[in-house]
Amino acid sequence: GPEMPLFGVPKEVAVGTAMLGVAFATGVLAGKRYPSLVLGTPKSSIIDKSSPLQQYILDHSLREHPVLKKLRLEEVLHPEGALMTVMIFLGVFTGYNTLNMALVLPDNGKVIACDINEDYIKIGKPLWKEAGIEHKIDLRIKPAIHTLDELLASGEAETFDFAFIDADKESYNEYYEKCLHLIKKGGIIAIDNVLWKGKVLKPRRDDLETQGIHHLNEKLLRDARINISMLPMGDGLTLAFKL
Repeated sequence: GPEMPLFGVPKEVAVGTAMLGVAFATGVLAGKRYPSLVLGTPKSSIIDKSSPLQQYILDHSLREHPVLKKLRLEEVLHPEGALMTVMIFLGVFTGYNTLNMALVLPDNGKVIACDINEDYIKIGKPLWKEAGIEHKIDLRIKPAIHTLDELLASGEAETFDFAFIDADKESYNEYYEKCLHLIKKGGIIAIDNVLWKGKVLKPRRDDLETQGIHHLNEKLLRDARINISMLPMGDGLTLAFKL
């Protein structure tokens, strides 16, 4: 596919990051998925600057020009940041992240939450109702790829503001491609576990999960359809901004 220069980072990155803002990067990453950030054990969440994993991050992430960073910080509180209304989550687990995002959506917002197992969701689902946001969450218990195909077939391409990918790692590339068609220009795809406990440094041939993540990391770096920012928090999170 088309490739882009490593440091061609226009304003979309700043605007996209501002739209995402504290609602995702802080709310999700500092939440229950990464309790070490809250409980004060930084060794598991902050990467040594001299480590090979830190170099991997630098090699697979675009970086902002200082002026763009200033613009991003100034725009965090801009009204455009509240315009995100339609999201899709691949991988729900207990539903904490889904609840977190539904809380910041307007009352007419919608999160399509996809998972193949409802066992863990039963833990958090009662709290959706307690928080008064149950009506915003459309839970679909089936393979995520089926839901993505259904959304595309029903003409919902380029109608989503945000997608969060945290499902089976072997299918990351397929999820990414379909989500890229579903989100609008200027929309964001967040891809979780992109460092995969450091295993992306030397992916074994027989480790299909790590291979899937590493190959997608390589692809995202050169994909001209997006700009990216890899965040070295938790197990690594990449934000892809659709151009």
